Amino acid sequence: MLKKLALIAAIAVTPAVAFAQNPQGATGGAVSGGTTGAVGGAIVGGPVGAVVGGVGGAVVGAIIGDQTPRFRQYVVEQRVPSYTYEEPVTVGTVLPADGVVYREVPREYIPREYAETGYRYTVVNQRPVLVDPRSRRVVQIIE
Repeated sequence: MLKKLALIAAIAVTPAVAFAQNPQGATGGAVSGGTTGAVGGAIVGGPVGAVVGGVGGAVVGAIIGDQTPRFRQYVVEQRVPSYTYEEPVTVGTVLPADGVVYREVPREYIPREYAETGYRYTVVNQRPVLVDPRSRRVVQIIE
Protein backbone atom coordinates (compact mmCIF):
# COMPACT_ATOMS: atom_id res chain seq x y z
CA MET A 1 0.00 0.00 0.00
CA LEU A 2 2.83 2.40 0.89
CA LYS A 3 4.48 1.79 -2.49
CA LYS A 4 1.22 2.59 -4.30
CA LEU A 5 0.83 5.86 -2.38
CA ALA A 6 4.44 6.83 -3.10
CA LEU A 7 3.98 6.08 -6.80
CA ILE A 8 0.80 8.19 -6.98
CA ALA A 9 2.52 11.05 -5.14
CA ALA A 10 5.57 10.87 -7.43
CA ILE A 11 3.44 11.01 -10.57
CA ALA A 12 1.38 13.91 -9.18
CA VAL A 13 4.50 15.93 -8.31
CA THR A 14 6.37 15.15 -11.55
CA PRO A 15 4.86 17.98 -13.69
CA ALA A 16 5.98 20.60 -11.15
CA VAL A 17 9.47 19.10 -10.96
CA ALA A 18 9.66 18.84 -14.75
CA PHE A 19 8.62 22.46 -15.24
CA ALA A 20 11.24 23.58 -12.73
CA GLN A 21 13.89 21.81 -14.81
CA ASN A 22 13.10 23.94 -17.85
CA PRO A 23 11.73 27.38 -16.97
CA GLN A 24 11.17 28.28 -20.65
CA GLY A 25 8.12 26.02 -20.50
CA ALA A 26 9.27 23.13 -22.70
CA THR A 27 7.42 20.69 -20.51
CA GLY A 28 6.09 18.26 -23.13
CA GLY A 29 9.19 16.07 -23.17
CA ALA A 30 10.00 16.85 -19.56
CA VAL A 31 6.62 15.76 -18.25
CA SER A 32 6.61 12.54 -20.21
CA GLY A 33 10.24 11.93 -19.31
CA GLY A 34 9.58 12.74 -15.68
CA THR A 35 6.54 10.50 -15.50
CA THR A 36 8.36 7.64 -17.19
CA GLY A 37 11.32 8.11 -14.86
CA ALA A 38 9.09 8.23 -11.79
CA VAL A 39 7.24 5.06 -12.72
CA GLY A 40 10.45 3.24 -13.60
CA GLY A 41 12.15 4.46 -10.43
CA ALA A 42 9.22 3.34 -8.28
CA ILE A 43 9.32 -0.14 -9.77
CA VAL A 44 13.05 -0.49 -9.18
CA GLY A 45 13.63 1.52 -6.02
CA GLY A 46 10.29 2.11 -4.29
CA PRO A 47 9.38 5.63 -3.08
CA VAL A 48 12.92 7.01 -3.21
CA GLY A 49 13.42 5.53 -6.69
CA ALA A 50 10.24 7.26 -7.86
CA VAL A 51 11.52 10.68 -6.85
CA VAL A 52 15.01 10.15 -8.29
CA GLY A 53 13.63 8.60 -11.48
CA GLY A 54 11.13 11.43 -11.92
CA VAL A 55 13.74 14.15 -11.70
CA GLY A 56 16.23 12.28 -13.91
CA GLY A 57 13.56 11.48 -16.48
CA ALA A 58 12.41 15.11 -16.56
CA VAL A 59 15.91 16.35 -17.35
CA VAL A 60 16.46 13.78 -20.09
CA GLY A 61 12.96 14.31 -21.55
CA ALA A 62 13.61 18.04 -22.00
CA ILE A 63 16.72 17.91 -24.20
CA ILE A 64 14.87 18.62 -27.45
CA GLY A 65 11.67 19.79 -25.74
CA ASP A 66 9.18 21.73 -27.87
CA GLN A 67 11.34 21.25 -30.97
CA THR A 68 10.74 17.48 -31.07
CA PRO A 69 8.26 17.43 -34.02
CA ARG A 70 10.42 19.81 -36.07
CA PHE A 71 13.59 17.89 -35.25
CA ARG A 72 11.95 14.58 -36.17
CA GLN A 73 10.90 16.08 -39.53
CA TYR A 74 14.45 17.39 -40.05
CA VAL A 75 15.86 13.87 -39.52
CA VAL A 76 13.36 12.40 -42.00
CA GLU A 77 14.31 15.04 -44.60
CA GLN A 78 18.01 14.19 -44.17
CA ARG A 79 17.28 10.57 -45.16
CA VAL A 80 19.60 9.24 -42.49
CA PRO A 81 20.03 5.48 -42.89
CA SER A 82 18.82 3.45 -39.93
CA TYR A 83 21.25 1.32 -37.95
CA THR A 84 19.80 -2.08 -37.05
CA TYR A 85 20.33 -2.89 -33.38
CA GLU A 86 19.33 -6.36 -32.18
CA GLU A 87 18.34 -5.33 -28.63
CA PRO A 88 15.58 -2.94 -27.53
CA VAL A 89 16.78 0.67 -27.65
CA THR A 90 15.98 2.72 -24.55
CA VAL A 91 17.44 5.78 -22.86
CA GLY A 92 20.71 4.55 -21.41
CA THR A 93 21.43 1.98 -24.13
CA VAL A 94 25.10 2.06 -25.14
CA LEU A 95 25.44 1.71 -28.90
CA PRO A 96 28.31 -0.27 -30.48
CA ALA A 97 31.60 1.45 -31.25
CA ASP A 98 31.52 0.37 -34.90
CA GLY A 99 28.89 0.82 -37.60
CA VAL A 100 26.91 3.74 -36.14
CA VAL A 101 27.27 7.16 -37.77
CA TYR A 102 26.58 10.15 -35.53
CA ARG A 103 25.50 13.47 -37.01
CA GLU A 104 25.60 16.98 -35.60
CA VAL A 105 22.33 18.38 -34.24
CA PRO A 106 21.64 21.84 -35.70
CA ARG A 107 21.75 24.47 -32.94
CA GLU A 108 18.14 25.59 -33.48
CA TYR A 109 16.91 22.24 -32.12
CA ILE A 110 18.94 22.27 -28.90
CA PRO A 111 17.85 24.57 -26.03
CA ARG A 112 20.58 26.89 -24.76
CA GLU A 113 21.08 24.93 -21.54
CA TYR A 114 22.07 21.85 -23.57
CA ALA A 115 23.99 23.61 -26.35
CA GLU A 116 27.44 22.65 -25.06
CA THR A 117 26.72 18.95 -24.50
CA GLY A 118 28.01 17.89 -27.90
CA TYR A 119 25.10 15.45 -28.32
CA ARG A 120 24.76 13.93 -31.77
CA TYR A 121 21.88 12.13 -33.42
CA THR A 122 21.49 8.95 -35.38
CA VAL A 123 18.66 6.65 -36.39
CA VAL A 124 18.43 3.24 -34.75
CA ASN A 125 15.73 0.71 -35.68
CA GLN A 126 13.90 3.45 -37.62
CA ARG A 127 13.80 5.79 -34.56
CA PRO A 128 15.83 9.00 -34.25
CA VAL A 129 17.88 9.11 -31.05
CA LEU A 130 20.16 11.63 -29.35
CA VAL A 131 23.46 10.16 -28.24
CA ASP A 132 26.37 11.31 -26.10
CA PRO A 133 29.17 10.52 -28.60
CA ARG A 134 31.81 10.14 -25.86
CA SER A 135 29.99 7.26 -24.18
CA ARG A 136 27.75 6.26 -27.14
CA ARG A 137 24.87 6.27 -24.62
CA VAL A 138 21.34 7.10 -25.86
CA VAL A 139 20.13 10.20 -23.96
CA GLN A 140 16.78 10.71 -25.69
CA ILE A 141 14.56 8.83 -28.12
CA ILE A 142 12.78 11.24 -30.43
CA GLU A 143 9.12 10.13 -30.56
